[in-house]
Amino acid sequence: MIKIYHNPRCSKSRQGIQYLENSGKEFEIIKYLDEIPSKKELAQIIELLNISPLELVRKNETIWKEKYKGKNLSNDEIITVMVENPKLIERPIIVNGNKAVIGRPTELINTII
Repeated sequence: MIKIYHNPRCSKSRQGIQYLENSGKEFEIIKYLDEIPSKKELAQIIELLNISPLELVRKNETIWKEKYKGKNLSNDEIITVMVENPKLIERPIIVNGNKAVIGRPTELINTII
């Protein structure tokens, strides 16, 4: 089943849901600010995305700029920071089996569905 990690307040995330609805595929919406992924789950998503944890961080968020920017954090520490502050997780993330993509631009979703 396709999963979309979604923030209802984010226009790109809402566009991702619309894209999936238009595809006709079944999918599950995970509101990751309410259902925060575990450290293990987030690490698995990062692995599927084939990126570093830092590449998944929303670096323009105030909390990142005030508390973490410029610090030399390990990958494990960055994942912990995102779990503790899920607002820092880039969105939307779409996972389909052993493939995942950040839906920016929305058309990237098509590469995994």
